[in-house]
Amino acid sequence: MIDYTPLYAGLQHIPELRFWLAILPQQIAEALSPARWGELPEWQAVLEALPDVAPSSIETGSEVRIGSAADISPVQTEALETQLHKLHPWRKGPWKVFDTFIDTEWRSDWKWDRVAPHLDDLSNRLVLDVGCGSGYHCWRQYGAGARRVIGIDPSAKFVAQFYALKKYLGLDRPVDVLPLGIEALPENLRAFDTTLSMGVLYHRRSPMAHLRELKETLRPGGQLLLETLVIDGGLGECLVPEGRYAKMRNVWFFPSTATLESWLRKTGFTNVKTVDLDRTTLQEQRSTDWMRFESLVDFLDPEDHSKTIEGHPAPLRATLTATAP
Repeated sequence: MIDYTPLYAGLQHIPELRFWLAILPQQIAEALSPARWGELPEWQAVLEALPDVAPSSIETGSEVRIGSAADISPVQTEALETQLHKLHPWRKGPWKVFDTFIDTEWRSDWKWDRVAPHLDDLSNRLVLDVGCGSGYHCWRQYGAGARRVIGIDPSAKFVAQFYALKKYLGLDRPVDVLPLGIEALPENLRAFDTTLSMGVLYHRRSPMAHLRELKETLRPGGQLLLETLVIDGGLGECLVPEGRYAKMRNVWFFPSTATLESWLRKTGFTNVKTVDLDRTTLQEQRSTDWMRFESLVDFLDPEDHSKTIEGHPAPLRATLTATAP
């Protein structure tokens, strides 16, 4: 079920990416090794057990919706939900799959509604989505007109979730999620018209290195959309938590927007703008039947939701756009 053959065929027709084919199949094979992911055979079994149902319609523009209740029998619905629940937790969505609503931890559609107005027209653009999870925003980018979308995320479970849905969304559609981090991309690629990095920067030990990596993915004049956690503050201010932040491990830098704009300019980007600031609410990130672990309410001070449980400022997310030189 996890089959990148259509991607490899598609890359043959994209001169800027064709040379990547020399190493990409081996990169993917190593990233999806059962030795690395012990649960991979179980996830593959889920994909093979999904019922064969043909959707009467597919929508990726205003939402991600696959078919309707009329397309699927009650027995097939039960089988579908049983298999999809085996891929718990579902983080990003939501997804409407025939008669099943996958109510994910994040209302990623709300984030899309915030960031999409600030993207250049995606019609016929080559798009890279860094840290894409199971690919929700990749499908929305495709629905906005992108000619090909490549998402990258090193989690094999996210790849399994992506393929569970692509079975119905269309295996030949030019949307792919690769089990790779940005460091696996060829250096100085300069191929994509649009690159998005959402919810990644604060997980990087070197934010400047990440910004350089993002710049190298873009053709001259290409657009970066960067979304990350920030703090209130002026130029030069940045929070570097000594321990966890909102119970998260592997967190490093939370700059002010003025500081982040400066980092982008120093990296060589032009037309740097902060286009949105939004405080994450308990309605946007929460536990559901499809993500039964702790969520935002458990990460905040129970007496003061303006602070994390460690006493840091509660999550404030900024979206910035910039142009590659």
